[in-house]
Amino acid sequence: MLGADRFCRGCGRPQPSTAPSGDGLSPRGAAMLCYVPWLGFIGSVVVLAGQTFRHHPDVRFHAYQGLYIFATWLLVRYVADLWTELLFFGEFLPLSGLLQMAVLGLWIFMLFKASNEQRYSLPLLGDLAERSL
Repeated sequence: MLGADRFCRGCGRPQPSTAPSGDGLSPRGAAMLCYVPWLGFIGSVVVLAGQTFRHHPDVRFHAYQGLYIFATWLLVRYVADLWTELLFFGEFLPLSGLLQMAVLGLWIFMLFKASNEQRYSLPLLGDLAERSL
């Protein structure tokens, strides 16, 4: 009886498969992977370089936006630290740490948006991602 439900009992035609195809990551999962803090850039590069999501503009949008968030984090991490060192002569100022926490919050916010399959465009980075498509 294994496979008996693959065919219609009335007409005998093959039924569409309802089993998972096993061909990899779902579009929702791929979009979420692009926003994993500090590691999402790897998922973004895989999504953009691979053939699987070439025709999914929403997933590609999330991949580009995830890359731009990572680039923002890099700028905040290194440029803000350097400016703090130069402008305030090495005094402890939590400016860089606060900005990094803001970017982390942005990553988590976008992770939730992607998990709900919402295409949320951030003010500056979303426009860049739209132009990159």
